Amino acid sequence: MVMHIMYGGASEAQKSSSYRVKFRRDQFLELVRIAQPQRIYKVKNVHFFAFDGFVMYCQGCTDDELGVRVIEAIEFSNNAWTKLNK
Repeated sequence: MVMHIMYGGASEAQKSSSYRVKFRRDQFLELVRIAQPQRIYKVKNVHFFAFDGFVMYCQGCTDDELGVRVIEAIEFSNNAWTKLNK
């Protein structure tokens, strides 16, 4: 499954798989510094972005310390897409 987030993130979606990698706060901040994402998505207290073929995420960061645009989303899931209103 590919995570699809279509706010200018189509290129990130094409590069990501359904594999998610969880990081501690300090690790995630270092990864953000290395990866230099243009945007990071957030659902509740989970920040995530696609990098190196994976969805990288952390539950311990604040928007302010990331240093990039944070876009609120409503769901973070690795379930396959299904057609709605069958």
